[in-house]
Amino acid sequence: MTWPLTPDFRRRWHLRKLPVGPLRDYLARPFPDPKTDYRQVEYLAVDLETTGLDPKRDSILSFGYVALHGYSIDLATARHRLVLTDRAIPEASAIIHQILDDEAATGEPLAKVLTEFLLELAGKVMIAHHSYIEETFIDLACKRYLGGPLIVPIVDTQAVALRNFHQRQMPFKGSDLRLHNLGARYNLPRYGAHNALSDALAAGELFLAQAAQRDSGKGFALREFLV
Repeated sequence: MTWPLTPDFRRRWHLRKLPVGPLRDYLARPFPDPKTDYRQVEYLAVDLETTGLDPKRDSILSFGYVALHGYSIDLATARHRLVLTDRAIPEASAIIHQILDDEAATGEPLAKVLTEFLLELAGKVMIAHHSYIEETFIDLACKRYLGGPLIVPIVDTQAVALRNFHQRQMPFKGSDLRLHNLGARYNLPRYGAHNALSDALAAGELFLAQAAQRDSGKGFALREFLV
């Protein structure tokens, strides 16, 4: 079913339908008004490590997230959570994220990690780089464990970068849209790739750099960033 409706309309619609629980608690917090100055908004930069790219077939291995208050990052809120999996981690994905079976066995159940995550996300805008992965995996997890979909306003830093390239008529390659290659364009710190927390932090820093590049000092509406 297609929803040509705003996230806040969908939030209020599902809020009336859901039973008492973590997802209903999450949806009870209103989203920021898209007309709000982006500097006045609360964000949560998020990254997942997974066993693959198919949310119906693959599993979430870890969550990383950190909150942003306007244009500052609150490192005290940074969290990295391993998720307990009931299947062997494919070697091809373990090479990328370096999470092995014995480490994953120390993780927490997905429903518990998801509940903790939604508590942090409530009332915020989610920031992610190539947000399709985070949105689809978390949405499916919410449906399986909490009885409803993930509804959230999203800033996708890759989409913002793509728009910037087009608006400035700058030639680019696909690799230029990778998180750490974009960070290098803004002289941001380089972190080890494919750790959920460091990638979440890198996405948050990239968003602030993109905003600073565009902001003449007068700010602008959040909606200009939203997917």
